[in-house]
Amino acid sequence: MAAYMICTMTVHDPETYKKYTDVTPSTLARHGGKFLTRGEPVTTSEGDPFEQRMVILEFPDRASAEAWYNDPEYQRVSEFRRAAASDGRMILQEGRPHSAAPDPLV
Repeated sequence: MAAYMICTMTVHDPETYKKYTDVTPSTLARHGGKFLTRGEPVTTSEGDPFEQRMVILEFPDRASAEAWYNDPEYQRVSEFRRAAASDGRMILQEGRPHSAAPDPLV
């Protein structure tokens, strides 16, 4: 079942951040991941304005997403992300099979 990593952050040092974004695509590819969005503009339809950078990644499954995140090369280059951005968050959620009905209690 597909898994999605949603990443948000405020980038305050674009030059250092580019050292991260230059390498990320190759680390994703090794684990079957792909970008669904990569910092495109976000529109807030309801609630407080969203002004951070957002990236949404898709992986074949949770294990692939976790393997990517824990990949030694990814962890090495993620230091550039940590140095260049603040208020960051990376969350992982598995998708639901298309045939599965939503939980009626939610």
